[in-house]
Amino acid sequence: MRVAVYGANGFQGKLTTAMLMQNGIQAVLVGRNQERLTAAAGELEMSAVELRVAEATDRRALLRAFEGCGAVINCAGPFTRRAEPIVSAAIAAGYHYVDTAGEQGFVKSVFDNFSGEAQKAGVTVLPSATDGAVPGDLVAHMIARRAGQIDSIIVAHKIVGGGGPSKGSLRSVVETCGDIAAGGLTYEDGAWRNGEPLDRSTIAFLGDEEVAISKFPLIEAVTIPRHVWVRRVVGVIETSIATRLSVPFSEQMIEAVSNPSPDVRKDQTFLIVLEATSTDGGVLRGTVEGTDAYGTTAAIAVECTRRLVEGQARSGVLAASQAFEPVEFLDRLAAYNVRWRIEEKTRKAFMP
Repeated sequence: MRVAVYGANGFQGKLTTAMLMQNGIQAVLVGRNQERLTAAAGELEMSAVELRVAEATDRRALLRAFEGCGAVINCAGPFTRRAEPIVSAAIAAGYHYVDTAGEQGFVKSVFDNFSGEAQKAGVTVLPSATDGAVPGDLVAHMIARRAGQIDSIIVAHKIVGGGGPSKGSLRSVVETCGDIAAGGLTYEDGAWRNGEPLDRSTIAFLGDEEVAISKFPLIEAVTIPRHVWVRRVVGVIETSIATRLSVPFSEQMIEAVSNPSPDVRKDQTFLIVLEATSTDGGVLRGTVEGTDAYGTTAAIAVECTRRLVEGQARSGVLAASQAFEPVEFLDRLAAYNVRWRIEEKTRKAFMP
């Protein structure tokens, strides 16, 4: 199995390439700069590796770069600005496509613009194979199986420790600052809308302590309604984090940032909480806990890609729950310190 990693010289790209190697999958390193690709290969101690140079806007170069690979993993953000030509080239070449995007508007545009092309080409496109989007989407599907008819789902993300965001993440924040300021898309009554008000101000992440929350453009608001019958889905994060991300970041400020080191990432924990209210008023709560968000994203991107190349999913642009069996995939993530559960709001737990 050979997989092309676009943006392999970047922070997330190197983590993803290393994860491919760890899983015995041959990586082809693709990017815009030969010297940076060479440096990345050296850093990863890859003595025999193919390096292929292609600008994101050069379709012919992309097609040549992806030749002979079963799939493409795109780790080069900001995705809103650069990624659509890469998606298009992968589909045209007949290869599955996975990315590590966290930009809600871009992910929705992939569903809107490439579903037909992917189906015709017989390939699968799975955007946002990340630590947040995939587990959150899968747990939402499991909640729906148990809850019956759901009226609303609120998805909340929290990260503790682990240093700050990577340079690439900060550039994505800058690229999507308008969406962040507006709170992102809310799914309601069959449509995605901007500017919808948030109907609550707090949520409990762990224990009973309520934390102030603000709307945020999470990917799950785009993916969950594609496989769950639900009237409303909204994403939120802690207000304190939303405030920090609203500060303007200059390129000079971003360049001064150090990407989080392995030791720092090990001390990071992330938490996803989903609260689903059924039409009869009952509430089910799903939680996902993990460590090292960037490392977990690499593991999830590689796991998704491996399964697509092995033919485990139908063609088209898919959410994780449309591509894979949720329980089996979630349990596979235990190898990467990801844990999940679903419980009633009364704290009576259901075993996964």
